[in-house]
Amino acid sequence: MTNWNLLFICSRNQWRSPTAEKIYIGKGYNARSAGTSPNAKRSVSVNDIHWATHIFVMEKKHRQRIQAKFSRALVHKRIVILDIPDDYGFMDAELVEILDDSVEHHLP
Repeated sequence: MTNWNLLFICSRNQWRSPTAEKIYIGKGYNARSAGTSPNAKRSVSVNDIHWATHIFVMEKKHRQRIQAKFSRALVHKRIVILDIPDDYGFMDAELVEILDDSVEHHLP
């Protein structure tokens, strides 16, 4: 699992993507989280895109934003849209369950 680098992206890197990062680090994966907003706690960078073997975005708009900003770096990258709205707090039990259900079938 350690050669799987999971990048989770939401808007402000405040609730959803940091929750996913924490969950999957706890499961033995390399994981990072970032946001697409200029106000994000940690903004997604080209280095994050290069590092990632798997990119998960919470909403379609996040995929559109990173495709617009990092089109060349994303040429051979697959982006999975999880369709998780910004309705949850950090480590919210329902969010954890949704992330588990949404992400697990994309992993070994």
